[in-house]
Amino acid sequence: MGLPRAVYRPVGPLVASGGVCTLRLMPAVSPRLFDLLRLTMTPGLGPVLVGRLLETFGSVERALHASPRELERVRGIGAGTSTAIARGLKESASLAERELELAEQHSVSMLALGDDEYPPLLASIPAAPPVLYVRGRLRPADADAFPVAIVGSRACTAYGVEQAERFAGVLASNGLTVVSGGARGIDSAAHRGALRSGGRTIVVLGCGLVNAYPPDNAPLYDKVAEGSGAIVSELPMGVAPTPENFPARNRIISGLSLGVLVIEAAAGSGALITARHAAEEQGREVMALPGRVDSPASAGSHDLIKRGGAALVTGPADVVAALESAARHLAAGTHAQRFADPAAGLFEPEPGAAPNLSEHQQRIVGALGTPRSTDELVALTDLSAADLRVELTMLEIAGRVRRVGTRFERTT
Repeated sequence: MGLPRAVYRPVGPLVASGGVCTLRLMPAVSPRLFDLLRLTMTPGLGPVLVGRLLETFGSVERALHASPRELERVRGIGAGTSTAIARGLKESASLAERELELAEQHSVSMLALGDDEYPPLLASIPAAPPVLYVRGRLRPADADAFPVAIVGSRACTAYGVEQAERFAGVLASNGLTVVSGGARGIDSAAHRGALRSGGRTIVVLGCGLVNAYPPDNAPLYDKVAEGSGAIVSELPMGVAPTPENFPARNRIISGLSLGVLVIEAAAGSGALITARHAAEEQGREVMALPGRVDSPASAGSHDLIKRGGAALVTGPADVVAALESAARHLAAGTHAQRFADPAAGLFEPEPGAAPNLSEHQQRIVGALGTPRSTDELVALTDLSAADLRVELTMLEIAGRVRRVGTRFERTT
């Protein structure tokens, strides 16, 4: 049995070493990921057109070999561009090979839409990234099961920084993953708050992962990638951080998350674009923290609240309460159906319809013969404090345990 095609595809010429010719190989990836990468590296094709290509031709392989005349059948590709795209598809293999080499040099992995580790919430949005670049690791099945986005203005006040760090720290310490865009101001404060609490955070960049943007956040990104989360992008490795990239980046921030918390967004802030993606296109919860009534820095947040576009929150517990229904649906596998039509939002899983428990969750429930503190549970289950927080949050959402003061107890 041979290796998968993309594992042993040669890169470059034979290399002589000590009189022996060796063949340099590109990094091992699945054939499907390699072919999707070819589509994304083809000039003129973005997530929307890639999705239409796959819908029209039924497979990545057929799309890659489409003729100019066949490409004209795809909505958005006219006679004037079909020839250029067909030519680009033929030349895309070498571009994809170079991209894989560059990713390997920078310790970046790639996830194809449909892979097991591709975040299911992101996969459900319109025009989901066909290929997601990841530095660090995403853990959508466990540690990153319940993400919440925290966004706001770059030009924020001390109050905004304080509140972003407070909310992010408390939410992350209770097992939620904090998602934001890495920008100066509220975004950076949210990432810092999550890291300081020992929790996880995901940074979504509007550039390729060769770049650390803004540059002064490079040490923060290193810490995230070392084990506290991931830095992700849909853009090829070398793409520079230009203004036109950020609106599309914002849909990924909200798409990765159960809901979006807006902290100190001025009128016209990019955070409001994220909130709009979340509410209008993705069916996500939107929350906003009020600021001073006369503060221009919070004018956009206040407008969201006044128009009914966001739930008013004043503490982390309000955020957890706002996300509870969405998290229950996610845990029960019904999150996509929840927003399939307006009536679907009325559905709630039956009390006994909790998902099967993992081995860690069974150990926790088994240890709760009597109410116990987190310290006691760490000792009894042999789980780390961070893993225990995640599992307790999942069990609370599933309705299997509840918090009573500083202790936890079984509900059944």
